[in-house]
Amino acid sequence: MTRLFLNGCNGRMGQQISIIVGMMEGLDIVAGSDLNTKSEFGYPVYEDPSDSREDFDVLIDFSNPAAIPKLVEFIKAKKCPSVICTTGLDDGHKKILHELSETTPVFISANMSLGINVMVNLARQTAKLLYPEFDIEIIEAHHNQKLDAPSGTAMMLAEEIKDELARPMDCVFDRSQQRQKRGATEIGMHAVRGGNIAGDHTILFAGPEETLELRHHAQSRAVFARGAISAAQFMEGKPAGLYSMKQLVDQFTVKQDG
Repeated sequence: MTRLFLNGCNGRMGQQISIIVGMMEGLDIVAGSDLNTKSEFGYPVYEDPSDSREDFDVLIDFSNPAAIPKLVEFIKAKKCPSVICTTGLDDGHKKILHELSETTPVFISANMSLGINVMVNLARQTAKLLYPEFDIEIIEAHHNQKLDAPSGTAMMLAEEIKDELARPMDCVFDRSQQRQKRGATEIGMHAVRGGNIAGDHTILFAGPEETLELRHHAQSRAVFARGAISAAQFMEGKPAGLYSMKQLVDQFTVKQDG
């Protein structure tokens, strides 16, 4: 039995994880933390995670970047593996988590979907083949409650493309104040917010005579919840270090090859 602690348990994603874990065998959420301490799924909920006294195997975080510093102290005290799914992390948050990974196992991903992480590989291959003849634009759409823009996933896709091209590329977030032609090294970033969109990401490669689109559409938030749960199962018993969806995807590949 894998025992989970869920930070941000009463948020949209936290509730989705609670529902899915409740239908699974071999997993149990023993406690959670949230500013809203209402307990809707049978486990205790604390405003401050450090108030909990339950033993657990892996922590899942789907909360807010502002909660990261205090959460890291809790993880240090518990010496437990953690799966950080919170988006909108800045360089300071990332530095704190990287330092944490020196003593405890930490899994970080801007997007917990298996499909998105396949898209990352396709984006790298496509950019390598088509750039610089093709311009690159990234368009993402999310629900009207999302706080950060562009999404962490859109930024991850841009960084992966930049890394593959191994040359300076500029992410351009707003062209409304510019009256000039598109630069050859630009990656245009566009954010749409509305309704209840779970998450759409499109990479547009626009060439002289043709265009190519890579698109991922999340049909529901359950896809991210299932990815976080898979990551938690993957992290149980892991040594200290920094882990990502790449290792999780590679594990599935090895199983299929075997």
